[in-house]
Amino acid sequence: MSNKIEQIIDEIEDYIENCKYQPFSNSRIVVDKDEIEDLLSELRRRMPDEIKRYQRMISNKEAILADAQAKADAIIAQAEVHTTELVSEHEIMQQAYAQANEVVLIATNQAQEILDNATNDANNIRMGAIQYTDDILKGLESIIGHAIDSTRARTDNLLNSLQECYTVVNTNRIELSPAGGDPDSGTSENESVPELQVTEI
Repeated sequence: MSNKIEQIIDEIEDYIENCKYQPFSNSRIVVDKDEIEDLLSELRRRMPDEIKRYQRMISNKEAILADAQAKADAIIAQAEVHTTELVSEHEIMQQAYAQANEVVLIATNQAQEILDNATNDANNIRMGAIQYTDDILKGLESIIGHAIDSTRARTDNLLNSLQECYTVVNTNRIELSPAGGDPDSGTSENESVPELQVTEI
């Protein structure tokens, strides 16, 4: 699944690399809205499965710790059985307790080592999954931001061009009308020309 997501990201990067630059610009490009939305939709569709897979990996932490605890309990139980077998006579009893304590200490250390290793492994898996997901989201955020900037620039250029055309047409009509007035409403040429605006989403 991760290979498929990486493939989609590669396709988005290739698409952006092959987009034409806007006139008089070396950084802004022209993108096909439908095509970039299709690529983003495909990436969005595949990401939940990938995240779920890493969540399952993280959830295995409990299973790893439970297995380690079971092994530790088995080692301690075996040590206790061995201790019982050693305690048969008073003279042997002291030696048995000493050996038993040593066995229990070794078993406890081994159990702690197993638990520590299991915890480290689980944490490494979790951090790897979080980092991988963050890298994917960071790439997606960059692509979307670039597309927003490009779209906003094209919209601003279009509005500026329309504003200039409107001003020229309105000025020409005023000059052609009697006494320099507005041919439609009778207003003077000093009346302000309405400004075109766009609302950002």
